[in-house]
Amino acid sequence: MKPELPPALIAAPPTGWRVWWTATRPRTLSIAATPVLVGTALALAEGATPAWLAMLAALCCALLIQVGTNLHNDAADFERGTDRPDRIGPLRVTAAGWASPAAVRRAAAISFALALLLGTYLVAIGGWPILAAGLASLLAGWSYSGGRHPISHTPLGELFVLIFFGLVAVAGSHWLQLGATSANAWLAGFVVGMPAAAVLLVNNYRDLEQDRRAGRRTLAVLLGRTRARRVYFTLMMLPFPVMLVLALRDRPGAALGLLALPFCLLLCRRLAITAPGPALNLLLAATARAGFVTAALLALGLLLF
Repeated sequence: MKPELPPALIAAPPTGWRVWWTATRPRTLSIAATPVLVGTALALAEGATPAWLAMLAALCCALLIQVGTNLHNDAADFERGTDRPDRIGPLRVTAAGWASPAAVRRAAAISFALALLLGTYLVAIGGWPILAAGLASLLAGWSYSGGRHPISHTPLGELFVLIFFGLVAVAGSHWLQLGATSANAWLAGFVVGMPAAAVLLVNNYRDLEQDRRAGRRTLAVLLGRTRARRVYFTLMMLPFPVMLVLALRDRPGAALGLLALPFCLLLCRRLAITAPGPALNLLLAATARAGFVTAALLALGLLLF
């Protein structure tokens, strides 16, 4: 019996910008924006003079790198045969036939090139630390799906997200504003990066059986569902004691982020009771929102108190 195709593949496909908007995976783009906001807010709280153009350029760079990573992943997974028509995750435009692999790869290359172009301005402001962080982020974005051993096929995907969408992005944004780093910036990087890593964990938890059949050894495949749920709980809960540490050190406003705790606890409960299947797509989007809410509250608290 042939697998039933998702409705999105049966209906007439969209055209023009709607195809590319879908390909960017807009529900999770906040993962790229939140570290820039938190790093900037922390720097301003520590006495930096606002450099709004630098913040805007950093925000655009972060979004372009994530979009490029998503597009490259879309084409690469289709070409490797790991994105099948019966996948239960959100639609991928290459697998759906909405765009050719070559076109999607070109769009990814354009995104990375624009990030590199904007990055030259940021390097002029922030110097060699920004150059190192930017080049490492671009290389990691390509390596996530590229090469013989892509990061997305290993148990290291969540660590990749924690490092580059948490630690590096927050500390880099903080450096651009203040010209220095601090322990607080790295702590804030953990607060932002752990929920972002939880988004990927939900994605891989949802696709566990398909990934196992395709030979992908993601963290969820390696751990199994029960232990993967424990890791999700850890990633969603650890930001709160870290924010408490920030508050007790010298940033009392960080405690405002604790208001997101009930939302995150609810999502941990939802993962525990949700059967594997398309319903996890809603949990994935909700996890991204939870990360954004937590980071937004943290940033607001840093600025106000």
